[in-house]
Amino acid sequence: MPKLSDTMTEGTIARWRKKKGDSVEMGDVIAEVETDKATMEMEAFDEGILSEIYVPEAGTAAVGQKIALILAEGETADSAAAKAPVADLTTAPAPPSAKKAAPAPHPAIDPNARVKASPLARKIAKQRGVSLVGIAGTGPGGRVVAADVPLPGAAGAAAAPAVSAAPSLPAIPPPPPGEGDERVSLSGMRKVIASRLLTSKTQIPHFYLSMEVDAGALARVRKELNSANEAAGLPKLTVNDFILLAVSRAAAAHPDVNAAWDGDGIIRYGGVHLAVAVAVEDGLVTPVVRDAQKLSLKEISAAVKDLAARARTKKLKPEEYQGGTITVSNLGAYGVEQFYAIVNPPQSAILAIGAIVKKPVVTKDGLVAPGDRMTVSLSGDHRVVDGAVGAQFLASLRRLLENPALMLF
Repeated sequence: MPKLSDTMTEGTIARWRKKKGDSVEMGDVIAEVETDKATMEMEAFDEGILSEIYVPEAGTAAVGQKIALILAEGETADSAAAKAPVADLTTAPAPPSAKKAAPAPHPAIDPNARVKASPLARKIAKQRGVSLVGIAGTGPGGRVVAADVPLPGAAGAAAAPAVSAAPSLPAIPPPPPGEGDERVSLSGMRKVIASRLLTSKTQIPHFYLSMEVDAGALARVRKELNSANEAAGLPKLTVNDFILLAVSRAAAAHPDVNAAWDGDGIIRYGGVHLAVAVAVEDGLVTPVVRDAQKLSLKEISAAVKDLAARARTKKLKPEEYQGGTITVSNLGAYGVEQFYAIVNPPQSAILAIGAIVKKPVVTKDGLVAPGDRMTVSLSGDHRVVDGAVGAQFLASLRRLLENPALMLF
């Protein structure tokens, strides 16, 4: 079982695309694997005959566990086992409680050597403009898979030192289920959400800021654009489309917010890679709109609609939900007026967007009149973002939302 995402520890075989006895070429899709975030295609790492299938459809296997056997012509299971490297079956991650051994030093790397990598990993590396040489693969036999490909500028970077967690207190168990109660087992996605958010709240010093925005101009511009779009047969724009556009522009203007903690340093990202929170059946995923600061309103709208639709059907590719630099969570459609979100590590900021509500406001002339108001809240990692920096970012965001025409050129 290859590691198909950064948080994956096990996968479920959703469907075998090849059956026992079929010929397999390197790069052929042999199965569909459901991970904690999406259902992805698994490619063959070698060519030969699919001799055995050890994990049936709907079966689950840990990363590194043997799920099938591909044999070359004239090869037997015994001969294959005899020459298979031990690392092939020992790539499953250690449990969280296990202590990690010091990594062994890497041997000298021949820059001209052929890197063992899946076709998808090679494609992603080419798109990101990074080299696969020297990357420690987590796939079978040390093969580099999609989840191993670093973002530009991150290749070869030293891992950030682990943060010491506060001493944990024993959990207080809930009352045992009684008549009419139901105990629901955690899905892989829910386990990852629980783990990451617990880490975030216990290891990241959160701080919170809120600002009220006059959404009247935004509502008027959106109505006018949607009337034109409807007449032209184009998709409608959502309030969230305008918010994402504004966040991308404000984050580009305030790189201290579009940043991450890196142990003994801070990484300020040159591109704004917007992670957009999308509710799905088992929890929450955050597909990423890359280089959103370069996109138009129409392009952001189309990208989010596509990502959200495929997130709900678990059809996202690994590179489409990794590498976000700032997250936006919008619960306005549910009628929530204000809330604070939990920082999505390793990012340092997340925006929580409330609903647009009608309320009495005092005008510039001192009169009381009905107005459209929306509350925008920032949760920040105080190791990276100071209160004043967060306030300046929110002020820029409010200026753009209250003057949406500034973003359309």
